[in-house]
Amino acid sequence: MIRKKGAKSKSSENKCWLLAVDMGYGHLRTAYPLKHLAFEEKIINANNYPGIPSGDQRIWENSKKFYESVSRFKSFPLIGDLVFSVYDRFQRIFSFYPKRDLSKPSIVLKNIFSLIEKGWGQHLIEKLKFSPHSTIGKNKKFPPLVTTFFIPAFMAEFFDYPGDIYCILCDADISRVWVPLNPKKSRIKYLSPNNWVVNRLKLYGVKEENIFLTGHPLPLENIGNRRMEILKEDLRNRILNLDRTRRYLQQYKALIKKYLKKLPKKSDHPLTIMFAIGGSGAQKEIGVKIVKSLMQRVKFREIKIIISVGKRRELKQYFEENIKKLGLNENLGKNIKIIFAENIESYFQKFNEAIRKTDILWTKPSELSFYTALGIPIIIAPPIGSQEEFNKRWLLYLGSAIIQENPNYTDQWLFDFLNSGVFAECAMQGFVEAEKLGTFKIEKIIF
Repeated sequence: MIRKKGAKSKSSENKCWLLAVDMGYGHLRTAYPLKHLAFEEKIINANNYPGIPSGDQRIWENSKKFYESVSRFKSFPLIGDLVFSVYDRFQRIFSFYPKRDLSKPSIVLKNIFSLIEKGWGQHLIEKLKFSPHSTIGKNKKFPPLVTTFFIPAFMAEFFDYPGDIYCILCDADISRVWVPLNPKKSRIKYLSPNNWVVNRLKLYGVKEENIFLTGHPLPLENIGNRRMEILKEDLRNRILNLDRTRRYLQQYKALIKKYLKKLPKKSDHPLTIMFAIGGSGAQKEIGVKIVKSLMQRVKFREIKIIISVGKRRELKQYFEENIKKLGLNENLGKNIKIIFAENIESYFQKFNEAIRKTDILWTKPSELSFYTALGIPIIIAPPIGSQEEFNKRWLLYLGSAIIQENPNYTDQWLFDFLNSGVFAECAMQGFVEAEKLGTFKIEKIIF
């Protein structure tokens, strides 16, 4: 956070404090495409930054451990669902209709503010206030604070951070806990991924002038420039793999030509499916079932499988061992690939590179739901939590995803969908209907 002597420049006026939390991958993944806007291109982990007071860190760690434990415990028969449903009740999202005033704060929200009132987060905000990066530019204006998690936004407002405060929403709908106790008096500005969240914020009492519809920030290495040249080139190759019988291409020639112009004669990569596992490591068993069901097609190089395990070494070992048990050891690293990295930024870089040659993304409906905007059809694994239920609904509303069938028979239903052109249709629906330029729009708003 310390600026080098003489480093103040005109470009520093268009920099921000970029905050996230290291709890799962969702909030960090949302921040990653914006890191070029941050001082020294660094994302600050509000729950784990250099010098964090032990008391503050303890509060964050307890909540993180509890969430990951409950998420993994959900896979236990009967009792797992019961325990998770009790936990999820405190973060549930109420039905949108009938429209009514939902501004009354929840018990969870009151508890969060009780901790903030006792000093939780004050050290972080004071550190940002008095950093050499602050009071930049001719007008000595404090840089904007941008966070992908609501609690740092609450902390910034409570401890009087002088600059603008922006909160990026990471799901297709949100619970009341994302909005402060008295939203009508709050100056926090919300950057919304879709119209659902815009309307939800209004029900929670947020002032309209503090709500901006931007779309979810997507990686520039997957978008390219504002003309989306990289995205379109990847989709041209992807659509050929997804429409094996050319049924969709024949029926929607005009749509394809309008958005993608001329397609290549052949895709630049083999048919590829990615199974992505969340930060808690839940649902790893589904990945093994997918590999087992598709093992014959893998051996004959009819399909490539990518398993994204993040930075959890035990998950990498789990899949390596199971792949060996299936007799597919010689395919590992070739047409079965595991994405793993020791640190989060390296993982995101590898993931974003791999997603360019991915034809189908199989995942629970987390923040990765928004990657459907890249023209990637999604197979929806069972949601974990209320917010993921709404992400699932949003994907189905767009028509860019299908709900997973029995993973044990992936070899059968996956190729039925491919032959029918359903995945090609999902890819184009996601590309056409979902917002793709969120990264650019967010930059324009905060500066």
